[in-house]
Amino acid sequence: MSTSTASHSPTLETIRMIEDFAREHSGEYRRRAMWSSLPRKTMYQTFKTVIDYLIESNKIAIDAGGKVCWIFDPDLTRRYLGRDDLQIR
Repeated sequence: MSTSTASHSPTLETIRMIEDFAREHSGEYRRRAMWSSLPRKTMYQTFKTVIDYLIESNKIAIDAGGKVCWIFDPDLTRRYLGRDDLQIR
C-alpha cells in the first residue's frame, strides 16, 4: 500500500477527543474552525475521517449554516426503542 492511498486511521483517543469537543461545543463551529480549535492538533484528513464516522453513526449532523451539531441522545433513543407503538422499518 503506498502512502498516497493509505487512509488515516484515527486512534480511539483522537476519536474521543473530537467527539467530546463536538458535544461540548455543539453548534458553535464549522468543520474547519472546529479542527483549528481542537485541544490537540490532528491532521485534517484524520479529522475528516472522524467527522465522517460521527455523521454515519448519527452522533453529529451539519446544520444549514455548516456548523457541527451534536445530535446523539442515548436516553431519548432508549425511550423510543421501548415504545411498543413505534417500529423500525
